[in-house]
Amino acid sequence: MKGVTVVDHPLVQHKLTLIREKDRSTKSFRELARELGILLCYEITRDLPLDWVEIETPMTTMKAPVIAGKKLVFAPILRAGLALVDGMLDLVPAARVAHIGLYRDADTKVAVEYYLKTPADLATRDVIVVAPVVATANTMVAAIDRLKERGATNIRAACLIASPEGTERLIGIHPDVRLWTCAIDERMDEDAFIIPGLGDAGNRAYGTE
Repeated sequence: MKGVTVVDHPLVQHKLTLIREKDRSTKSFRELARELGILLCYEITRDLPLDWVEIETPMTTMKAPVIAGKKLVFAPILRAGLALVDGMLDLVPAARVAHIGLYRDADTKVAVEYYLKTPADLATRDVIVVAPVVATANTMVAAIDRLKERGATNIRAACLIASPEGTERLIGIHPDVRLWTCAIDERMDEDAFIIPGLGDAGNRAYGTE
């Protein structure tokens, strides 16, 4: 699908299989989410622009590449998005973090906002919105809406798994936002959970019901 990248690296696919397993412990789920966050971040940032600077090695001086411009902003959708962003921050520790509190109403499936805190200069930064799943895409769409209202113009999205319906809806509403995912699963069930999916990522990451 145009605007969507499925990250099919063997390590990503292997770890995705492990994190799907229903008997996976909370500790192991968080560790795998962190590792997958690192791997996703590597793929999402592979086209960041570079500048050349002069440095001195122990042997000589040389021109070497560094990331151009300001650092990234990671925007996890609370709470489960934090588990992935922990790994992304291992890779890009200087990145800023915008926190977006959204939950999906159990009856209407509409995204309800309860918290939003972002850097003031979103317009000059590359923003990566992070969530474990894109099912209906309601929360991802709402998060991107809020970030655009605050000035963000260069937004990317990342998740572990997505539904075909959610992927199509996200790209249809925000065609300028590219999505990176580890898998597009078969479908959603009547409760808007992805099948085969990985369950409720927030509950699994933090041991709640």
